[in-house]
Formats: sequence, structure tokens, C-alpha cells
Amino acid sequence: MASATHLLTPEEANAHPNPEAVVVRFAGDSGDGMQLTGGQFTLSTALAGNDLATFPDFPAEIRAPQGTTFGVSAFQINFGSTAIDTAGDQPDVLVAMNPAALKTNVQALRDGGLIIADEGEFTARNLAKAGYDANPLEDDSLARWQLVKFNISQLTMDAVKPFGLGNKEALRCKNMWTLGLALWMFDRDRAPIVDWLNTKFAKAPTLAEANIAALNAGHAYGETVEIGASVRQRHIAAAPAEPGLYRTVTGAEALAIGLVAGAQLAGLPMFFGSYPITPASPLLHHLSRLKEYGITTFQAEDEIAAICSAIGASYTGHLGITSSSGPGIALKGEAMGLAFITELPLVIVNSQRGGPSTGLPTKTEQSDLYQAVYGRNGDAPIPVIAARSPSDAFDCAIEACRIAVRYMTPVLLLSDGYIANAAEPWKVPDMSGYAPFPVAFHTDPPAQGEGVMPYARNAELVRPWIKPGTPGLEHRIGGIEKAPGSGNIDYSAEAHAEMTRVRVAKVAGIADSIPDQEITLGNSGGKLAVVGWGSTYGPIHQAVRRARAKGLDVAHIHIRHIAPMPKNLSVLLHGYEHILVPEMNTGQLKTILRDAFLVDAKPLNKVSGQPFRIVEIEDAIEAMLR
Repeated sequence: MASATHLLTPEEANAHPNPEAVVVRFAGDSGDGMQLTGGQFTLSTALAGNDLATFPDFPAEIRAPQGTTFGVSAFQINFGSTAIDTAGDQPDVLVAMNPAALKTNVQALRDGGLIIADEGEFTARNLAKAGYDANPLEDDSLARWQLVKFNISQLTMDAVKPFGLGNKEALRCKNMWTLGLALWMFDRDRAPIVDWLNTKFAKAPTLAEANIAALNAGHAYGETVEIGASVRQRHIAAAPAEPGLYRTVTGAEALAIGLVAGAQLAGLPMFFGSYPITPASPLLHHLSRLKEYGITTFQAEDEIAAICSAIGASYTGHLGITSSSGPGIALKGEAMGLAFITELPLVIVNSQRGGPSTGLPTKTEQSDLYQAVYGRNGDAPIPVIAARSPSDAFDCAIEACRIAVRYMTPVLLLSDGYIANAAEPWKVPDMSGYAPFPVAFHTDPPAQGEGVMPYARNAELVRPWIKPGTPGLEHRIGGIEKAPGSGNIDYSAEAHAEMTRVRVAKVAGIADSIPDQEITLGNSGGKLAVVGWGSTYGPIHQAVRRARAKGLDVAHIHIRHIAPMPKNLSVLLHGYEHILVPEMNTGQLKTILRDAFLVDAKPLNKVSGQPFRIVEIEDAIEAMLR
């Protein structure tokens, strides 16, 4: 079995044995448990010490017709003994549980890659559903790849027969049979999976025993049956890692933990108001399990109620947080303006998906950048921060909380479907290295005869945060324009002009407290800078590494603070002859960079609902430098 191609560091190149990486994709019907199989294989891979990145890919329909290409669910994992930045360009191994899974995924498999197919599902009915005129397992249409086929369905039913399950329940165990075979192929320990099954089915021990039997049967099949030279046991050594406590983390988990950490560093209780929407819902699920950290979670009746409840919580002295995806963020737009004009801290998380409208609910995209930077009525600039990976979401969440409470402003935190669902190893940080940013509420009543000034400003143009009910500081705020200082309703041209200027200047001044933009890889100045944001980090980084190994003059710059941008970014970008901006949209950051810095940024766009492949960016780099 060949390895996926990776660029190695000199240390890795001199290692014994040489580092390896493998890309495996599990694919089947949405009822076949592919996400669960991939998740448990990820757990075993992390425990083996490999670096990894995953890409869950599932249909938008709650339950598409069984056996159709619309209902195919897949889970890809790239793992190895070297640094892993992406889920892999092309799978080395494809496990196809039915004809539809094979048809929708086989073209992604590298030439010479391995197909493991459940021939028991390649019936005439299923072949017709998938659009096959003939059985691809029996003709030469798969000649480009190595093919191994056996009846996983029947082998599973044989393994669980002693437990008296019906056919339907028995076949639900075949994902565990497949996982057992995969664990054998890559020399993984079954014990953690067995423990997980016993916990999951604690109230149904027969199901636990049946699934464990299927897992063991798949493992034993690999051990005892001469499947073929293309299927053999292979050990992937652990990846080098700094000493410390590690865990796998998805972007949604990292966001949840980071928001909790941000609230703790601010010394505030947290209120999270949300409404379920794919792919943002897991954030509500994770936070609802963390109530011991002073968190209140509220599932509202709609998106508007969700954000308004969070604004109300911020008014009372909590750290208000809300979350959604693009369509829900659109509904929250007016309330975001309310948080901006009342100048209350609020963190708004947008886990982006393909749009417009309902669009592609389960597919990833970066097409909400215009919405984040510009998408409110009136002059209402809001700080925008973008996470680049699942683990980076932790630090971005803390940074969003810091800006929100320091500057009394709503902050938009951008994730996307890929980051939210993908997993990677994460070194649990030492929180003593994070500087607290405790909130100081205004408690001093005004002097005798003077009124409360809720819109008085400090040197950073930030108004005081006054808890309602504080003696002597009774005040009101609202969405109608107000007089500077006093906050009394004031429609005058002078008041509106002054308040607009001050609010805009306050947000612009946030640039003074954010770090200078760093060059992720390469030199300051040169022929080409590849500029990215969000989840394009992995493929851009690997593409630039490969290009630099060929001697090309190229650098990688990845922007976290999109609004306001780092103060040195203009000078940095003007040091390059060419700028390439890969984005999963039609060119939104490219336009923002052109507008802000008058640079001739060129777009590289992808709007397929799938992440960039490394080779796509590598080819674009070479084309620009010809």
C-alpha cells in the first residue's frame, strides 16, 4: 500500500524509519454508521500517537433514499508519523459499503489505491439505484485500482448470529466489523473501542456484545484469511510531539472550551443563546455539558430570540454569546446592529456553510465574509476573527471574548463546516500562560446634581459597563440614536454624526491591541505571497512548502484578524510582486484586500462544498510564477 505524498522536514527525512502517512476514506449509506466508524478509528489513531486530520462528509438530507448517491456518507482521515495539516488530497484506501458509496468516491482515490468493497451489497437493486448498468466489481472498470471484495454483510451476520438479533439489527453491526478490519490493517488496539461499546450500550448489553463480536470478527478476518498482498498489516509509527497532555478535538469542541476559558479569564458568567442549525448545533451541545463553569445555555424558539436573549444577558453583566450559520446570521442582522449601537459585549459565532439560502447545509464554504464585514444596516463595523483549524478555534474564541469585553462591542468569530466537524490532536494548553482580562463594572454614582453618563468614553473610546440595578446608576440604552455622553434620545444631525464617528473610530482602534501580522512560511517580500484565512490554512501551508522545496520564491500569510486588520499588513503585502488569495468563495477576501490596501490580489476560488486540495493551490502557485 503506497503512502500519500508529504514534504518532510530535514529531521523527518533523517529519521529511522522514514515517516509515513496514509489517507483512508470510509464511505457508505447514511445509515451505515460511517461517521461513527471514522470517529472511533480516529480515537484509536490518536491513542497510537499518530498526527491526524479528519474530514467528515455527509448528506444534507435527514434520510435520503437508502442506496442512492444522494445518501452517501463518508469519513476521511489522514494519519501518520509526520506532521499532518490536511485530511489528504487523495485517499490511499477506500472502504465502500455499497455501490453508491463506490460511485461517488472512487474517482477521488489515487491511481493504484486500494478498494475494499462489501460485495454483499452489490445486488441488482442497489446497482440500479446507484446508476450502474453492470457490476463494477466484475468488469474492468476498476482496473486503475487494487480491488478486494468480500461479503461484509454476510460475515457480520454470521458473527452476531449467537445473539439472536434480527437481520436489520444484525446488519447495523457491519460498521464495527469494518472497523475491526481497519484496526487490524493498521495495528490498532481494540480495547478502547470495546470499552466505548460497553459504555454506549450499558443498558442494552446484548447489543454491546454483538457489536464487540462483529469488531473482533473483522479483526480476526484480517489475521486469519489470506485476503491478498494488497491488504496486509502495517504499523504507522507515532509522530514526534512535544511532551504534554494531548486529546483529539473538533472545531466545535475547541470553540466551546475556548469560550468557557474566555469567560473565565474575563471573570464573567456566560450566557449562550442559540437556535439549532447545521453545522453550528454541536456548539450548543458541548456548552450544555459545561454548566459547572457558570454557563447558562438557552435553546431559543428562533434565531432572533437567540441573539436578543444573549444581548439581554450582556446588559445584565454576563458575557453574552450566540451562534449560527449563514442563514441564521442573516436573521440576527438587526440585533447585531442593536448590540453595536448599545455598545454591549457579544460574541457571535458563524460556522459557515454553502449558500445562499438553505444552500448546502452539510458542506463547507467561506462565503459569509462579506456578510461578516459589511452585513448590517448603517455604519456598524464589527470586529471579525477567523479560526484556521479545529485547535486554533480555542485561541480565537478567547481573543473574541477579550475584544468584546475590552471594547464593549459585538465580535464575529468565523468558523466553517470543515473546522466544526474535523478533528485533530490538540496539546491541552497551560492556562497560566494566558493573561486574564477581568472586567471592571462601573459602580461610582455621579456627583450630586449630575446625571448618569452611560456613553462617557475612556482613552480607547469605550463606554462604561453598568449593571442594571446598581444604586445611583439607573440608566437606559436602546437602538434609537442617542446624545453623546448622556445617552438621551437625540435625532439631531450633530449627535448622529458624532456618535457614528466615535463608534467607527473605537472599532478601528482595536488594531492597536492586536498583534502584527506574521509570515507563516517564507520571507518578508519577494515574488509571491499566498494569502489565506480560515480553514484554507492546511492546504495553503503544504502547497507553499512544496513550492519552496522546488526553489520557488513564495510565502504564506494567514490572516486571523480580518476586521480591523493588523496595522503592518499593508506594508507587508506591498513587499510582494504578486498576491494569490485562495478562498472557498468567489473572491471575497481578495476584494477586501484590494479595497483596503490597493494591492492587485488575484483570486483562486472553489465553491464545490469541498476543501481545497494541496495540488490545486500548488498548481496555481506555479502558474503565477511562470
